[in-house]
Amino acid sequence: MKLPLSLCAPLAALAVLSTNALAAPPGAVVTTPQVRAELVAHAPDGLAPGKPMWLGLKIEHQPHWHTYWKNPGDSGLPTTLSWTLPAGVAAGEIEWPTPGKLPLGPLLNFGYQGTLLLPVAFTVPAGFAAEALDVKLHAEWLVCKDVCIPESGEFVLRVPAQAATAGHAALFASTRAAQPVALPGAQASAAVEPDALVLKVQGLPAAWQGKAIAFFPETTGVIQNAAVPKAGWTGGEWSARVLLDPQRSASPGVIPAVLVAAGETAGVQLQVAVTSTWPAPAPKPAAQSSLDSAPSTPAPAPPVTGLGLALLLALLGGALLNLMPCVFPVLSLKVLGFAGHAHDRRKLITGGLAYTAGVVVSFVALAGLLLVLRAGGEQLGWGFQLQSPAVVASLAALFTLIGLNLAGVFEFGSVLPQSWATARARHPVVDSALTGVLAVAVASPCTAPFMGASLGLAATLPAAQALTIFAALGLGMALPYLAATAWPAVARLLPRPGAWMVNFKTFMAFPMFATVVWLVWVLGQQAGIDGAAALLLLLLALAFAAWALGSPALGPPARRGFGALALLLMAAALFWAAPALRQDAAASTATPAAAGAPWQPWSTERVAQAQAEGRPVFVDFTAAWCVTCQFNKRSTLADPTVQAAFEANRVLLLRADWTRRDAAIGAELARLGRSGVPVYALYAPGATTPRLLSEVLSPDEVRGALDALPKP
Repeated sequence: MKLPLSLCAPLAALAVLSTNALAAPPGAVVTTPQVRAELVAHAPDGLAPGKPMWLGLKIEHQPHWHTYWKNPGDSGLPTTLSWTLPAGVAAGEIEWPTPGKLPLGPLLNFGYQGTLLLPVAFTVPAGFAAEALDVKLHAEWLVCKDVCIPESGEFVLRVPAQAATAGHAALFASTRAAQPVALPGAQASAAVEPDALVLKVQGLPAAWQGKAIAFFPETTGVIQNAAVPKAGWTGGEWSARVLLDPQRSASPGVIPAVLVAAGETAGVQLQVAVTSTWPAPAPKPAAQSSLDSAPSTPAPAPPVTGLGLALLLALLGGALLNLMPCVFPVLSLKVLGFAGHAHDRRKLITGGLAYTAGVVVSFVALAGLLLVLRAGGEQLGWGFQLQSPAVVASLAALFTLIGLNLAGVFEFGSVLPQSWATARARHPVVDSALTGVLAVAVASPCTAPFMGASLGLAATLPAAQALTIFAALGLGMALPYLAATAWPAVARLLPRPGAWMVNFKTFMAFPMFATVVWLVWVLGQQAGIDGAAALLLLLLALAFAAWALGSPALGPPARRGFGALALLLMAAALFWAAPALRQDAAASTATPAAAGAPWQPWSTERVAQAQAEGRPVFVDFTAAWCVTCQFNKRSTLADPTVQAAFEANRVLLLRADWTRRDAAIGAELARLGRSGVPVYALYAPGATTPRLLSEVLSPDEVRGALDALPKP
């Protein structure tokens, strides 16, 4: 039994595209577990040149979640809006409401909670005669509570030209009332001292005198946001001494800023003129916020590995991929095909070459897409396609169908058109090649020994050399099967085809179902319990449809009746499952502790702080879809002797969970010279470069690395 062309063909595209296949068409609303974002319009007089018109992104935060101002403060990222507009229509800048202070431990951020509107003024050209204005918006925001989740949305809105659009008039009015206003008569200046900025402001509203004033600079990287300034009033002049950031990165001549008096909702907009010379800024530290997209210091150099050695390591790593549990189910399909043609040398060798070609081409295609996306600024690594819940759900559906077919629940020939059903017999070579595509789709989340260094080097090489390494990886994975097809002694060891293959075929259904269990668990980590339940409902409907349409025990009348019911159930399951599978879980990025070990979420600040305290740090870069990661977590990292060694050496245990796409983790992996997980990094106190352990951990290796740490 080989994988039919009708199922392999869609997977060929799935293996190289990480698109949300279950995403709904763009609309005016995007909902996540953290926010509800909506594109809204306000054109009280319709659309015409000179008439007021605003569009705005309305963000309703869940309790305790927040997004950021144009200057996010000590961490975070501002919300960005990218418009697609008809010719002649122009969009202004975001008219930011007055922000609030968001303290977080020793940090202070600036942003918003509750309901927020980010309005933008629009103008239409003279002679605008369209019936409506069609607007598209791509928005990106960072929403944070105890963790930070980068989110984005695609919005489409049609604004009628003649009718007034004022359904959100109250929201736009309250937002305008909360925006900082300019004070033409106000004067603001700042004198620079070695460690502080001394502000003096005259002309503030008389009602503000004597009140505490909050200072929000629009320029980032100048002051210590969390430091309490020494401020006061002298007559009608407000002055404040604000501490400079020791790692100051800017020396502006003018600082746009917002001042807000205690109890006020709207601030005043000022241009603070700097009247003295700035001292030279200090160099940036090695440790930055985990929200930064790239480190400020040069990356720790990976071990020097020539291209020839990298190709050899990739070849060996690819061969060892066949020993990874995630590859076993697909190999079971090849075992069936191997047994079926064991005594037909020509078909055996042709199938082996076709399978090899499918594996190699798929590795190169997937790597090519990865390199293109990384060149475009995406922080992605090996196995990136399984960071998409839709891809995980699609693979679960595919393996469910394969398992049901192997178990005899349905036959593809009863479901597919005759021309498709006979395609496998007419094109066995293409069938073998597409089975290789399936093997790569399932094997890509795994990282075998010897793969880490070669993949890390590939990310730094020119595209042609990098793709050569991935081709060697694919060749290594296909090499054992290719060698077996060309070795006559192997074929002679296999029994001849017979009745035993029926039972073996049914037995092979169970590895498929085990893979489905794993994929449902992975999706549960990404989309929460609702997403996992939605996928299970979808798989149940899919199984019923496969039985109703393809069971050989059903006659044509029963098949038509059950088939119609099955299609209705499939449509209902897709309708219910699609929203759940589009959402990320709101859970912390920290994974549960292994057997009680005190694992904490990773960030570069935690690493730097622990090293400054003289503590070693062990970082587990992991993902739910990485089988090797889960094996190590439940074996070596849960070993009592390893946990005791961690405790004896006062090691801070951090876990960087890459189950969902995370730019900070992607950047850190690139800094370490790696392109996928697992990665295990041990930082000694004061060391700038960590010691990287092997992908398949052993207790002896971890204890040995801990014993080599410098003793206090």
